[in-house]
Formats: sequence, C-alpha cells, structure tokens
Amino acid sequence: MTLLAKTAPAIFVLLWSTGFVGSKLGAPYIDPMVFLTVRFAAVLPVLMVLALPLARSWPKTPTAILHCIVTGMLVHGIYLGGVFWAIKQGMPAGASSIIVGLQPVLTALIAVILLRETVSWKHWLSMAIGIAGLGLVLGPKFDPGGSGITPVTIAAVLGAVAAISLGTVYQKRFVQRTDLLAATVWQYVGALAVTAPLSLAESWQITWSGDLIFAMTWLVLVLSVGAILLLMLLIRDGAVSQVASLFYLVPVATAVESYFLFGETLTAVQIAGMALVISAVLTIRQKG
Repeated sequence: MTLLAKTAPAIFVLLWSTGFVGSKLGAPYIDPMVFLTVRFAAVLPVLMVLALPLARSWPKTPTAILHCIVTGMLVHGIYLGGVFWAIKQGMPAGASSIIVGLQPVLTALIAVILLRETVSWKHWLSMAIGIAGLGLVLGPKFDPGGSGITPVTIAAVLGAVAAISLGTVYQKRFVQRTDLLAATVWQYVGALAVTAPLSLAESWQITWSGDLIFAMTWLVLVLSVGAILLLMLLIRDGAVSQVASLFYLVPVATAVESYFLFGETLTAVQIAGMALVISAVLTIRQKG
C-alpha cells in the first residue's frame, strides 16, 4: 500500500472539513448560488491545466461523458446547492450538519441495494454509534427555536444528502474506469449546470474583500481540486460504505477547527461524542 493510499482518508477529512471555514469567511460578501457558480467556473481551467498533460485518457462516448456530468450534478451541484440554500434561508449550520450526518447510513443502504455491497452487522452497529456520537458533537450547536428550521429547509438538506449519497454510489457504478482527472473536469460541468441557472435568481453584486478572495482561492484549489480528487480516488479503490463513513469525521474536525479559529466552545460531551465517532469509523474501516 502506497503512502498516499494510507494517508488519503485522513487528508480528505482534514481538507473537506475546512470547507466550513471558507464558506463562513465568504458568505457575507456573495450570495450562495453565485458563490458556487464562480467557484465551479474557476475550478474548470485549473483542472484542465492539470488534466491535459496528466490524464491517461478521456471519456470517449457521450454515455461516458453523461455519467461524469450526472455524478457532478449530484455530488457537487445539488448537494452543495441544497445545503447552501437552506443555510441562506436561516437554517442553523449545526442543524444542517446533523441532517448531513445521515449520509453514511443512506450511502450504505444505496450501496447494498444497487452495488450488492455486503455490510456486516458490526458495520451497521458502528454506523449507529457514529450517529449517536455525531449527535453529541453537534447537539450543543442545534437551535430548535431557529426560524430557519422549516419543512422546506429540512427537505432541501435531506435532498442534498440523498444527492451526494446517490452520487457516491453512481460514481462507483458508472465512472469506475474513467481517469480521475478527466472525470472530474466533466463533473464540474455538471455542477455548473445546476448552480448557474439558479444563480440568475440572486444578486451578482459581489464584494471582493480579502476574506472572500482567500475563501474562494482555498475552496477552488484545496476543496474543489484536492479534496474532490482524493474522494474520487477513495471511491474508486474502496467500498462505498467505508468511504462514506469518513463523513462522520468531518463535523468532528470542523468543531475542533472552529474551537481554535473562531473561539467556539468544545464541551466534555462533545469530546466524548468525538471519541465515539472516531471509534466507529475505525471499526467500519477495519478489513474483514
């Protein structure tokens, strides 16, 4: 096993969790769908510069290209679009994170149904423990009295979770043999197909502050290129249910980052929840 294969899960969790930081920095200066559209549009030329000399092959048929585009629509466009929209409507980030925490279980269920993956009772039990731990980590941030928690915003986040869960399985099923760089280029075409039309309903008045420029640069290079390529690598080389379990760790990493960067509290209950989440993920990722 190469060093990249050994360290990829930890690197992915660390990079993916920083999306919270970038989003929080950029949110005051730009509307959410405009933010995503600019981000996705900026990613494409960066990926093309990498893919043209490095990609071993490109999708050769319209069907292969369509599979990549559909994956991008689900994993990037609908997922991020749904979460960003719900938060813009007033849903607390903590509440949305709890709903997003359902993703590993939903992904595992879809993988069992569509890919015939075998998930042992030990893994199902570990996923339940992971959800419990996630509740302890995010519980203090949950605000049930928030006006943004409505049936519409809950439906938007549930739809987003369903999209990335289905997209993860779809990637494993239909884009397995496509070069990662080439596939990711087409995925962001799919992401733009979702967010660009929606951005027309928002204000394109952007305040290019230092925070927004930093956030956009970070999200483009570190999240949309680095973290996504790692995710595609993990999906290609591992069981979907095991890869999905890594998303349990993202809110844990985000909570720690928020403690150091934004002075947010970190209670004993949250630390106990983190221990449960980490033990659950380690159990799920054990071989055999």
